Amino acid sequence: MRVVIAEDLAILRDGLAQLLALRGHDVAVAGDAAALEEVVAAHRPDVAVIDIRMPPTHTDEGLRAAIGLRRRYRGIGILLFSQYVETRFVSQLLAEGSAGVGYLLKERVGDLDDFTDALARVAAGGTALDPEVVTQLMGARRRDAGLARLTPRERDVLALMAEGRTNAAIAAKDAVTERAIEKHVANIFTKLDLPASGSDHRRVLAVLRYLEQR
Repeated sequence: MRVVIAEDLAILRDGLAQLLALRGHDVAVAGDAAALEEVVAAHRPDVAVIDIRMPPTHTDEGLRAAIGLRRRYRGIGILLFSQYVETRFVSQLLAEGSAGVGYLLKERVGDLDDFTDALARVAAGGTALDPEVVTQLMGARRRDAGLARLTPRERDVLALMAEGRTNAAIAAKDAVTERAIEKHVANIFTKLDLPASGSDHRRVLAVLRYLEQR
């Protein structure tokens, strides 16, 4: 993959770049949002890893840059990177479209296999949401009538769907058959009133419903 890493902490930025390069990825780096724009224009990455809080104000420069990149470069994957769970930023990014979006906590870099798997999913147009982000979002959405109809098991499956996992991956994680997961997913679609449609992706709509209800 062609990867751009936008992170102002040099130790993390350069260390991550070296680890990804050792795995055969083509990596470029940037230390702030302004440099990120230039690097993306030159490198044309498959996916950009962007710290939400970057110079000069360390507020939302990374988020604003990410939204701008998605509007200008069709197909670029965006993986937001943060030290803390900031759920409002997830909603803002997803408002631009759910394909090719990720949000991970920086502590996840400790497991490079999981991190590179998330990068690959986002670069391929999938999603990768940190489990802690999903947990906090779920805790804030208990009042939604559609979600309230889900069983605890269906809620667990929907949370894993929101992390970007496929039915096969959920089945493997829970040590059940893929058919069993397919039944749970079908029940989720029914209870969230998401009928089959030739133009809408029900899996994405279910995840968005899950993320939007607060």
